[in-house]
Amino acid sequence: MFLFCDKLFYMNKKIIYLISLLVFLCLVLASCIRADKPDSQDTSASKNVNNQEIYTPKPVSTKTINGVDYILSRSPSGKYGGTIVTSTIGEGPKTFNSWNSMDATSSQAADIMFDALVTTDPYTGEVIPKIAKSIDVLPDNKTYIVKLRHGLKWSDGKPITADDVYFTWNTIIFGGYGNTSTRDAMYVGDKLPKIEKIDDYTVKFTTPEPFSPFLRQLSVPIAPKHILEPVTKKGKRAFASFWSSNTKPSDFVTSGAFRLKEYVPAQRLVYEKNPDYYMIDEKGQKLPYLDKYIILIVGDLNNELLKFKAGELDTVGLRGTNVALFKEKEKFSDYKIYNLGPDTGTMYFAFNLNTRKNDNGKYYVNPVKQKWFNDKNFRYAVDYALDRENMVFNIASGVAAPLFTSEPLSSIYLNEQVAKGHPRDLKKSKEFLEKSGFYWKKGKLYDKDGNKVEFDLYTNAGNTERESIGVMVKQDLEELGMTVNFKPIEFNTLVSKLVNTNDFDTVIMGFTGSPLEPYGGKNVWYSNGTLHVFNMRKTPEENKNLFAWEKKLNELFDRASLELDFDKRKALYEEYQKLIYDEKPIIYLYSPIRISAIRKKFANVHPTPLGGVIHNLEEIYIK
Repeated sequence: MFLFCDKLFYMNKKIIYLISLLVFLCLVLASCIRADKPDSQDTSASKNVNNQEIYTPKPVSTKTINGVDYILSRSPSGKYGGTIVTSTIGEGPKTFNSWNSMDATSSQAADIMFDALVTTDPYTGEVIPKIAKSIDVLPDNKTYIVKLRHGLKWSDGKPITADDVYFTWNTIIFGGYGNTSTRDAMYVGDKLPKIEKIDDYTVKFTTPEPFSPFLRQLSVPIAPKHILEPVTKKGKRAFASFWSSNTKPSDFVTSGAFRLKEYVPAQRLVYEKNPDYYMIDEKGQKLPYLDKYIILIVGDLNNELLKFKAGELDTVGLRGTNVALFKEKEKFSDYKIYNLGPDTGTMYFAFNLNTRKNDNGKYYVNPVKQKWFNDKNFRYAVDYALDRENMVFNIASGVAAPLFTSEPLSSIYLNEQVAKGHPRDLKKSKEFLEKSGFYWKKGKLYDKDGNKVEFDLYTNAGNTERESIGVMVKQDLEELGMTVNFKPIEFNTLVSKLVNTNDFDTVIMGFTGSPLEPYGGKNVWYSNGTLHVFNMRKTPEENKNLFAWEKKLNELFDRASLELDFDKRKALYEEYQKLIYDEKPIIYLYSPIRISAIRKKFANVHPTPLGGVIHNLEEIYIK
């Protein structure tokens, strides 16, 4: 049984109700596909929002057989066999090292092979067990006793024990190996939590102070100590290059429901089921049911759609005009469409505010452009010039809503006042520019020093939605006399520009997110965060010279992490959203409604706003 202290604040009935209410309201206001009104007892994610039946899953439970603590499936029993084919755009994963991944594609490719202590329940939003069998939060709200499942094994037959958990957290994460985002989000002031091994199947975490996001942070995959410890001893560079995209599938030692069988760069990832996975159905059959899980690397969104139409893909996300076209044919097709509500991520336009020099003594951003981007009037002018309504209408075909906040529209912490935003107003844009001495000559915009306003705008090539946004942003800003050089480039190259070299002027990108916990975005908003892309800092010395509003962001996230009262936390997170809206280092564009199609041949498909269409991949089977 998964045990929580009654005092634990963040997933009580009030929050579950708020998730349900916000998701429903957003669907009613923004969706082009009608949704039934949810019953007052439903949680947000147990409501199937496309006029489908309501699915109520079984409670989370464990069944012990022959010394193995299995997770009991929450769906009806199925049958074995078959394959499901999904897709990803771009060039494919950069790494299979889950603890070093910096992008969503690599994380998707790696994380499916590894399980964590806990995960988020896609039906309720609660933190539920995975490798952990139970977690007991002691009355001090600082001590967490984690008991592991017995009988779990790595794919090479070695047992999964507390040694693996201790090594993952104490050496890899707290030791700063790979992507340090998780470690950075675990700091309480200048201190990290402590972990102790109690016995082979028990560990204890102790936080310096009651730390509200802690349990949800335990969703990081557990690493096999006997494989990765020798690598860490060689240093952080060796660790970062370990399990690269060139690694042979047979070399991976994994714990997840599926493991890599084949990887063909720029073509496909083929996973096979783990025959010894620790989930069973009510008949005692081991899951997963499916033999294979395939991810096709499709290049771009148009190609993805063509492959779904041709029957090469089993599920696809629908955008813009395609929603109405596919909905019209649904009754006569072999697929079913689901409305999953507002996107849990955010789409944005960001400035590079960096005024520092790189290691070669060159400025990250041309000093002339630095002055423009660091002028709040300039940023306000850009914000008011962007025609979000036009983007929603022409790019998303109305299947979206304008976005003005750093939190998704479904967030239980949404600042409703900020979310209202403002209409496009070119007159205001020009007034803001004139305040800072900008002027126009022959239709072109110049700064007060006579420099023509011209800059580059990047996004990732192949994402046709973002490419369309880039074209519209370019056109909107050209109405102000700005010259915008729009440059779509390959995704991994773009990520390197943003995170490694900080070599860009402006960018259109998206952040993944969660409607349940803004603290997961600390690596974006904290001044030394690994994704603080609008003003990236590489050294502790650079982190001393902060904008006043950056210092305030740090303070708000620190305070929110220590606050256990939901209403008080919400007030702090609302304040951070207002601060981003007022300062505009990042300008938000619109929030798509997530519409997905999946073949009708699959059973145990229970889509939720939190989990998507195939969140319960282990339980899905072919009828």
